[in-house]
This record gives sequence, C-alpha cells and structure tokens, in this order.
Amino acid sequence: MGNYEKNKSKNGLKMLPAENLDNKIKKFWPKNGPSIQEVEKYVKKYSKEKIVIKCGGKVLLDPYLLNSLIDDVIILKKLGLTPIVVHGGGLGIKKKLEEKNIESKFIMGLRVTDEKMIKIVESVMNNFNKEIVKIFEKKSCKAEAVTIKKNNIIYVEKEDEKLGYVGRPARIDVKLLKEIIKKDFVPIVTPMGIDQKGESYNINADTAAGALARSIKSRRLILLTDVEGVLDNNDKLISEINTMEANALIKNEIIHGGMIPKMKTCIDAINNGVRAVVIIDGRKPHSILFELFSDQGAGTLIRK
Repeated sequence: MGNYEKNKSKNGLKMLPAENLDNKIKKFWPKNGPSIQEVEKYVKKYSKEKIVIKCGGKVLLDPYLLNSLIDDVIILKKLGLTPIVVHGGGLGIKKKLEEKNIESKFIMGLRVTDEKMIKIVESVMNNFNKEIVKIFEKKSCKAEAVTIKKNNIIYVEKEDEKLGYVGRPARIDVKLLKEIIKKDFVPIVTPMGIDQKGESYNINADTAAGALARSIKSRRLILLTDVEGVLDNNDKLISEINTMEANALIKNEIIHGGMIPKMKTCIDAINNGVRAVVIIDGRKPHSILFELFSDQGAGTLIRK
C-alpha cells in the first residue's frame, strides 16, 4: 500500500517499507484498537486529509472518555491526518442552569437562549475549551483555542427570533483556520459565533461542525454522540444510509428531538462537498479509530 517514514518536523508519517510502518504505528497504537493489519490500508487513504470531529455529551463530562478521545485525535495527527475538534457543552450548560434554577426550553432540538443565558453558555463553553487545550498540551500535542474571544472564525445570523441568541453560521474565516493548521496546531473550536454587531450567539455544536467541514471540504465529518448511531423504528442500528433515506427518517419522525439538527447537518455537509459523515458512540473505546481504520467501521455512515 505504500511506504512511510516519520517526518521530523511534523507528527505525520512518510514513505517507508510496510514492515517499518508497522513498527512505527505499534509504538503508539492502543491495544484495544483496530488491528495494525487493517490500519495500513487506510493510512494512505486519509493521509493529509482534514477530519472534523465534534464531541459533546458524556464525553466532555467523563475524564476517562475525554482523555481517550484526545489520545485518538493525537493518533490521527501522528498518522498524518489533519484533525479539527469542535466541542459541545449541552450537558454542562444544563447542569449550570439547573444550579441557578433556570429552566431550559427547546424548539426542534435547539435551546432557547436569552440574554442572561448566553453569558452562562459562553462561560461553560470557555471552560470546556480551556480544559481540552490543556489536556492536549499535557500530552505534548499543540492545540489552539478557537473561541469568540480568541481566534473567532464563525460569523452568524440569528436562527429564529423565538430562539433568542441562537445563531446559524453565515461565514467561516477559512484563512484563519488554515493558518492555525499550518502552524501544526489542532484547532479546538467552541460552537459560538458573533453577528455583524459583535453580539455573541450560541450555535448547535453539530451545526457548527458541519459548517466547518463544508467550508474546508473535509474528507470526513465525525459526530460523537451518547447513542450507538441512528436507530430505526425497532431501535436497531442503521449502519449506512443515503441523504434521501435520512430525510425520510426525519419526515416520518423516526429521527426526532436533538437528532434532527444532527441529521440535517449530515445531509447539508454531504450536499456541500463533504465526502461522508458518520454518527458514532463516543462512549465506546476508540470509536474514531474503528470508524476510520477498520473494515467494520462504527455507528451510522451517511453518504450521498
């Protein structure tokens, strides 16, 4: 499949005989990850490709899961891929609002956000962002915070008056994002943006990840969730669907609640240059590695 050797200036792998590639990967490959034999054939496929990864839910609140995820992202970097991480924060926001006795209301899976709430959202998101960046740095991998206060790349329009300070991405500063990547940093993106007046807006994390994936034409968009993937009306995992089938699942209300913006993001990304999107269970060990580097994959794959 090709030969790779270690690039001294980057974390990636370059051409070397297959047996040497084997030995290099073994040094950092997890014991309970996909088999090394399977990995080899996928390394070339994804080499230098941009992979947008959205994480949220329990992954952010469980130190073990978060550490495991970050280890996997660092492995992608070592294999020569270009990962971009977008983190959510819904459960953290829910917890903070409950502490303050503030009730949350949702419309089509999106949290209604007023002026008081947007400040709480920003505080929670910034804390998550700092924590993630710090863990990367402790593991000797360069990561760069991308928030509305530092390196903002997302400019929004108001989603709906009924939702308050909830925005939809109108423009992505691709140039700034590429500059961060060029410096060999992993961008850690908070799903918030600002409008033309400089007002802060919350963005559904899946929607933000989809906008980034579209803007840079990433090879893959990976949405980590707290469920196995997309389930049919018998609660069985659907391993692969196309956009037409996905729309039918929304129309027939088999997909509902918070899965609606997630699936709409998938469809939109695929219709705008992203090769494939996958919804996987972030609670399962090395689900990203199994999706990208094994024949079995993980979760639900959505293609055109």
